[in-house]
Amino acid sequence: MYGLELWQLGAAILVTFCAGFVKGAIGFALPMIMLSVFASFMDAETALALLIVPVVATNAAQAFRNGFAAAWQTAVEYRVHLITLLVFIAISAPLVTILPAMVMFLILGVPIVLYSANELLGRSLVIPIHHRKRAEFGLSVIGGLYGGISGIWGPPLIIYLLSTGVEKAKSMRVMGVSFFGGGLMLTLAHLFTGVLDHRTLPLSIFLALPALLGIWVGFRAHDRLDPAKFRRFTLLMLLLTGANLLRKALM
Repeated sequence: MYGLELWQLGAAILVTFCAGFVKGAIGFALPMIMLSVFASFMDAETALALLIVPVVATNAAQAFRNGFAAAWQTAVEYRVHLITLLVFIAISAPLVTILPAMVMFLILGVPIVLYSANELLGRSLVIPIHHRKRAEFGLSVIGGLYGGISGIWGPPLIIYLLSTGVEKAKSMRVMGVSFFGGGLMLTLAHLFTGVLDHRTLPLSIFLALPALLGIWVGFRAHDRLDPAKFRRFTLLMLLLTGANLLRKALM
């Protein structure tokens, strides 16, 4: 089917469901899981193409889970982050052919691993309220610069949310709104680059189904998580994300 053998299609469906579940439970990591596993049994360009529609679909589900009004209120409250993120994704995207990805993965991976490990050891970073707007802007610049080059802009936002003590339901909504906006921009870019074409687009749309089923189940798990466990699971996944970036940088 669309260049995949039957076992590959079955594996892709299972991986996508599991990635959707993790995203529903803690709010992120679907692209990392899908891309990392897909790349083990298909070429990298196809793996990237197949995750695009599931990413947009699950981000929409996450952003609008509490309704359009709540999502809009979140977008207005975090407008500095959203505007800065989109501007710097657009600015940095052309650098993808100039700056080695290895350098970007290394520069982003090291602070993520250090931050998450430090938090898990009980030494929490708390951003004082009078510095929060500057921190929001600065981390959004970093996220946008990395997002345009690597497609990864979530970790700086997650660090900001954890460090400002945002409660878990709102944290999920902020991540959803941010990822949805950035994901739409990257999707449009890949329609023009040809990564999404007549071969990969139908299968990417098909994989949105197990992704949405997975995130629905994950939402149920999220609702049962107490805030302390949610924070710990988020930090563990953030640590794995940073470690994966370092792995990609050193390979």
